[in-house]
Amino acid sequence: MSLNFVPATGALAALDLLVIEIAGAVAHIRLNRQVKRNAINDALIAQLHSAFVSLPEAVKAVVLTGAGEHFCAGLDLSEISERSVAEGIIHSRTWHAAMDAIQFGRVPVVAVLHGAVVGGGLELASSCHIRVAEESTYYGLPEGQRGIFVGGGGSARVPRLAGVATMTDMMLTGRVLDAGEGERRGLSQYVVANGTGFAKGCELAAKIAGNAPLSNFSVMQALPRIADLSQPDGLFVESLMAAIAQGDEAAKERVRAFLEKRAGKVEKKS
Repeated sequence: MSLNFVPATGALAALDLLVIEIAGAVAHIRLNRQVKRNAINDALIAQLHSAFVSLPEAVKAVVLTGAGEHFCAGLDLSEISERSVAEGIIHSRTWHAAMDAIQFGRVPVVAVLHGAVVGGGLELASSCHIRVAEESTYYGLPEGQRGIFVGGGGSARVPRLAGVATMTDMMLTGRVLDAGEGERRGLSQYVVANGTGFAKGCELAAKIAGNAPLSNFSVMQALPRIADLSQPDGLFVESLMAAIAQGDEAAKERVRAFLEKRAGKVEKKS
């Protein structure tokens, strides 16, 4: 799918480690540290945070990509070698704030992955809501071999996608997963041919942007929290969210459209 993106203006245009473009209700945010394989330094994590909390109101979905041959090769290790324990905690919490702004922000995010999705790159991808992996994608968590531990939210997010056992294996042994195995283990929902990921990401983002905003909000904000609750508590919160969503006028119009046969039925694609 092709969208007519134009460069963002104002504060978003000043974020020099990102390339941000907008096409109607869809924004494209691209990591732009190609010479470092899009490794995330302090400036880039701050700019990602700023970008996601400053999206224009008209934007309803985001496609996140990486420039060059890789999505993101992880944390820029040159910035952590001499940090104290206190500085390390503060550094980790800045990552948490940025990742929370993505996962629990205003709009759903589709990550398009290719090449390295390693360490902090996998932490970033796991904070997104949909992940499309091109066949060149590979996943790694080399922190165990570096003498460090994940600090960007990976220990909370990656096991929810791939399981504790998979993350343990990757961290202890340095095991690298290819695109196919990553999909089977839950690290992506789609695998596509090289060079086609962005089009697929745009297609999905455009579809998501067309949903009722309150429905998207419920999926992003309530669903992961319900999954962490006991079943009785989760079912109660589900009832609250279902009532709130169906009471929204946009939802009522969509239900009327279905009942009046103005909206398509769910069908299996051939």
